[in-house]
Amino acid sequence: MVIGTHSGCPVATAMAPNEAPLIAADPVMVRIPRRVSGSSVRHNERMATIMNTHRSFVKENDRTDVPNEVGMPDRGAPREIIARSLRRERERVGLSLSELGKRAGVAKSTLSQLESGAGNPSIETLWALSLALDIPFSRLVDPPRTPVQVIRRGEGPAVRSEQAEYRTALLSASPPHARRDIYLVTSEPGSRRVSDPHAPGVVEHVVLCTGRALVGPAEAPVELLPGDFMSYPGDLPHVFEALEAGTTASLVSEHN
Repeated sequence: MVIGTHSGCPVATAMAPNEAPLIAADPVMVRIPRRVSGSSVRHNERMATIMNTHRSFVKENDRTDVPNEVGMPDRGAPREIIARSLRRERERVGLSLSELGKRAGVAKSTLSQLESGAGNPSIETLWALSLALDIPFSRLVDPPRTPVQVIRRGEGPAVRSEQAEYRTALLSASPPHARRDIYLVTSEPGSRRVSDPHAPGVVEHVVLCTGRALVGPAEAPVELLPGDFMSYPGDLPHVFEALEAGTTASLVSEHN
């Protein structure tokens, strides 16, 4: 009996006596000398077919995107994402590993492995942790990501007035049910203001008024000039560093 592959039975590869079998992902036909007996050829055909089929089977099953038994890719949530999310949420509420473990019924050693990216948590473990942290389950496996947006002076969509030399440009529309606090920032060169992450979901919007400054995510701040606008996630470490004397900015903090 010939063993099939995912894409059907492969073409048999025949061999002459004393020849090594040729194994390839795409079967290759080998010319057989006429003196070879029929029984030897059939035996060699079966052996080559089995070996080619085995290689094809291994190659197919070595892929990470082969559907599982319910027809969905079995990739799982990346451990690094879970590790970062769990550590961020635990530190946000000010819990130690021991305290969170007691609330969730999870061993401290297990939590330590998860936060280091070495663990392989089950749905039940993640669900217990999300309940203990009072957050949605999805925040651990697929945390929301706020994009960084920069609009340079004069680039935003503007509407002019008929009554005066006056125009407005919409830089950011407020989402439903969001609250926004407005601040005036004044800063001088020489030191960088580093802000710790705020509550989950906070977004900051900055319009630079005067001077020059580096603003935005701590890992990748953007230089802004007067009139430039930028928005970035406030629930990640972020910075404001004046590059010129007399730097001022309007900052809007958006939260639910």
